[in-house]
Amino acid sequence: MTHFSGQERAQFVRSMFSRIARRYDLMNRLMTGFQDVRWRRQVIQLAKLTPHASLLDLGTGTGDLAFEALEQNPQTRVTAADFTLEMMRVGQARGRLDWCAADALRLPFDDASFDAVVSGFLMRNVIDLPKAIQEQHRVLRSPDLASGKPGGRIVILDTTRPKRNLLSPFIWLHLHLVIPTLGGLLSGVRDAYRYLPDSTEGFVTAEKLAAHLVAAGFKTVGCQRLMFDTIAIHWGEK
Repeated sequence: MTHFSGQERAQFVRSMFSRIARRYDLMNRLMTGFQDVRWRRQVIQLAKLTPHASLLDLGTGTGDLAFEALEQNPQTRVTAADFTLEMMRVGQARGRLDWCAADALRLPFDDASFDAVVSGFLMRNVIDLPKAIQEQHRVLRSPDLASGKPGGRIVILDTTRPKRNLLSPFIWLHLHLVIPTLGGLLSGVRDAYRYLPDSTEGFVTAEKLAAHLVAAGFKTVGCQRLMFDTIAIHWGEK
């Protein structure tokens, strides 16, 4: 895959997700052996939503995390935001949400607008990781020192660069051969699924992502690795 930087990469990512939008959910299920459903359930649990909480699902795609939030907490006020309109158009057929076009680097929301911000497979795609994290920190509710109410929570689900171990050759084959082949057959867009291993291997380590959260001002930062260290869930509190 050609390597881009800056806005060229952002345009490539938007175009790529537009082309695979209609097969995106199916491919996620197949690539993960349907484990992504369980991971998203865990993401919403880690958001610790209270009744009538406000939630931003950033990089919502077709709305998987947003709909999971409503499944777990029907009274949640959910905003589903993405910069790829075609992905959200596919999601609109699944049900009603407050859909919003948004760039992760320039969120169109006031400070302290949300009780939680969640994302699924977004962060490795942004062109300025610290800026994207800072924007999420900005729109999260601040802690209320008088009442002792904690600040808003961030929860990130994404692929992560796997550590080298005995399974490394098999992980490499899955990422570089199985996924592009299967993705090409189902979507007709093989290069989009070459991007997955490239972006995973080019992304920061799970430890480095946790350090970025701390640097942005998040407290009680934690991380859980999944699926042979190829997936990680990070969380933190403002």
